[in-house]
Amino acid sequence: MEQQSLNQELILASEQGNVGAVNQLLKDGASVEYKDADGRTALMAATQKNQIEIAKVLLDAGSDVNTRDITLLTPFICSGANGFHEILTLMLDYGADLKSVNRFGGTALLPSSEKGYLKTVQRCLDAGIPVNHANDLGWSALLEAVILGNGGRLYSDLIGLLVEAGADVNLPDRDGKSSLQHAIELKQEKVVQILKKEFVEDNETIKQAKTLAHADQYEEAIGLINQALESDPENLDLLYYKGHFLQELKRYEEALEQYQKALAIDSNDLDFYFYTANCLRLMKKPEEALAEYDKAVALDPNETFYLYHKSNYLRELGRHEEAVRAMNQLLELQPNRYDFSFHKANSLRSLGRHEEAVEAIENAIKNDPTNPLYHTHKQKSLELLGK
Repeated sequence: MEQQSLNQELILASEQGNVGAVNQLLKDGASVEYKDADGRTALMAATQKNQIEIAKVLLDAGSDVNTRDITLLTPFICSGANGFHEILTLMLDYGADLKSVNRFGGTALLPSSEKGYLKTVQRCLDAGIPVNHANDLGWSALLEAVILGNGGRLYSDLIGLLVEAGADVNLPDRDGKSSLQHAIELKQEKVVQILKKEFVEDNETIKQAKTLAHADQYEEAIGLINQALESDPENLDLLYYKGHFLQELKRYEEALEQYQKALAIDSNDLDFYFYTANCLRLMKKPEEALAEYDKAVALDPNETFYLYHKSNYLRELGRHEEAVRAMNQLLELQPNRYDFSFHKANSLRSLGRHEEAVEAIENAIKNDPTNPLYHTHKQKSLELLGK
């Protein structure tokens, strides 16, 4: 087999999780440095599919965790952006650049904070990724978690980790607003308490269970929660934590059952639709996951959180037409959100609709005129149009 074919086979086998084929291709001389048309190495292909065993083999073979694809994404940042904390933890021992950033200027900590990947955030903070680094949109991990979170159970715990790690609650964004000001405006009461360091967990079982979970002792944490549920079976917080811990153990069906129990008790607690959606995503059931976001949107059409995270998922799935429609809905609700316009422009560019991409990015520029990120993006779209 000629060299290029060997290299291409290595990327395919890595993506598919075929350990035997990967080992054989490496023995036959396939290169871990080879990149496909998208700039992906075999390690990037494995990372994108969360192929943990393959990633270990490739890392041992000398794969570079910091090499960039055509979108300037590295395998290390990719693992953080997707919440793949096991691969991210592996990469820390293979020269991961903790200060490296994606094309939007964000470290691995930022997208994991935005998307609510609690364990990944913990791993990033433990590794020493700078907690107060701001991306090119002017947002730190804490600002992302507040602005793009919902102040619910998961995001409150995540924000607590960031604050404990020294996140600056008064760091302003490009509009001059701090995470504390945003939390107050968004009526995230528990988050406000956390940011002010006034929150105290009054449920001793949950407090102990979270400590155990932080040390990856999930079975023990679930045991504590089960004891408490015997006398308080309709406690939504207990059901959430049991579901969350089961999810971390990859017992997705059981986790989903806990979230659904909570919704049967209170179908208006929209927080649980985010958890059911996340669980179904991990179960590789995209249509069912999208339907969960839709349920929350239908119950509160003016709440942007669920629609935004649905749009994020659509982009991950490569369903940019639908993502654009979701961004249009979001912009109807909040027309001045430059981040919404930016994401819309990115999807339009992926669809080859460059004139519309320019129009979308001009809306971002109108609302944040001095941000060089948007001007660079507009120039690139103009170049693609031959202007």
